[in-house]
Amino acid sequence: MAKILSKMNFGLSKKPADYLQEIAKRHKVLRKQAGFSQSELAKRSGVSLGSLKRFETIGQISLESLLLLADVLNRLDDFDAVLKPIENLETIEKLFSDKTRG
Repeated sequence: MAKILSKMNFGLSKKPADYLQEIAKRHKVLRKQAGFSQSELAKRSGVSLGSLKRFETIGQISLESLLLLADVLNRLDDFDAVLKPIENLETIEKLFSDKTRG
């Protein structure tokens, strides 16, 4: 039962698959705006054409390949904020004080 509940989001937030599809859609728009065919972008990025097609179709791609594609599209900086820790003095002090206790 817990396994089933963990997969349900009750409309409260997006699931990982939702993000994958949204990123794939955004990427495809950016590729077309830049004037690249799938074949040309694959060659320039070093990502296989099959991987690029799979990404644009079902949203599956390795992180490394996604970064290579983003680099060619001049969007690599978009990843700078991904999983970035909150950086304020209070949070940093708390993290270090918790580590010294345990």
